[in-house]
Amino acid sequence: MNTPIAPGRTDYPLLLLTAVLAIVGIIVMYSASFVVALVNHDDPHYFLTRQAMWAVLGTILMVTAIRTDYRRWRTAAVPFLLVCIAALVAVLVVGVEVNGAKRWLGVGPYTIQPSEFAKLGVVVYLAAWLESKGPTIRSLEHGMLPFIFVIGVVGFLIMLQPNLGTTLVIVVIAGTMFWSAGASSRQIVGLGAVALMGVGLLATTATYRSDRLFAFFHPEGDPEGRGFQTLQSLIAIGNGGVTGLGLGASRSKFFYIPESHTDGVFAILAEEAGLLAAAAVIMLFMLFMARGFRVSRRSPDEFGRLVAVGITTWITAQALLNIGGIMRVIPLTGVPLPFLSYGGNALAAELLAVGLLISISRQSGRRSFPAPRFSPPEEHQRRHPRGPAR
Repeated sequence: MNTPIAPGRTDYPLLLLTAVLAIVGIIVMYSASFVVALVNHDDPHYFLTRQAMWAVLGTILMVTAIRTDYRRWRTAAVPFLLVCIAALVAVLVVGVEVNGAKRWLGVGPYTIQPSEFAKLGVVVYLAAWLESKGPTIRSLEHGMLPFIFVIGVVGFLIMLQPNLGTTLVIVVIAGTMFWSAGASSRQIVGLGAVALMGVGLLATTATYRSDRLFAFFHPEGDPEGRGFQTLQSLIAIGNGGVTGLGLGASRSKFFYIPESHTDGVFAILAEEAGLLAAAAVIMLFMLFMARGFRVSRRSPDEFGRLVAVGITTWITAQALLNIGGIMRVIPLTGVPLPFLSYGGNALAAELLAVGLLISISRQSGRRSFPAPRFSPPEEHQRRHPRGPAR
């Protein structure tokens, strides 16, 4: 039974980082989107209006999560994940299809992408499940197999949409949480090998995904086709120089960069605001990561610690995948840049997750046991003596 704990102060540095990223996102997304909005919807404010509405809803969700004891999410972990899975199934049955992909539920222009909230559902469920298992997660029957089953179900449903980028993000989140909870090095190596083989197989079995690999290794071989997006993103970054062309002055958003207001928003930011601003945004994500893992280390219980690890990994890993793809450090994955890319329900889910993270931080300093991992497995065993499987 949970013992009531008086909440402490709100983590204002984390809240400020989130606010800055969200505000910068609104500005950059509007600059990157008004050309597409004018041509496709005859309204230059089309995407701005919708993003602003979702930002307001996300702010309400965030404030509500901050003011709610995060431990209540533990009891809702299973129902929340089941709702997410049901929504993912519904997408495949009655979802809205765009460009050959079924990823949305809704009517007309009003849609929601369940996979964005499924990320939070996986984080909360895994945190509750891993906490209940303790050191038994090192066993095959109580740890590896149930873990693979849960992530496999969610990942399979998302891949049917298809959406490899989101599946990859969820795998990274789950793997990090599993390791942080005390999984053995052998388990992590095995899971990593399976994940790499799976991603490699999926990346080469669909034409558009194999095109992304081609664009990464040899975009100059097809500059007007498969390598177009990669090369145009690099050109945009180069055009921006150190200080940028000026807000609104991007040339690449005139249909040189496909989806400039979603996947390619970082390239528009670098072109208009320059290297300094792009580096500042990367630094903001790094500070977010540092602050999020600080919340994890200071969490009063294992559930809160694992939720903080999952949310922090989600935001920072997704930012890495997006920025790395735009800068040709890694292949393009098609995942949006958190807080900056257009995608209202993604922004709302991210703000809700940050609210949960801040709720955990309000209990910082009330830990009743030393922080587990990131520590060696033998130390984890000393902290959590093996008991009967639950």
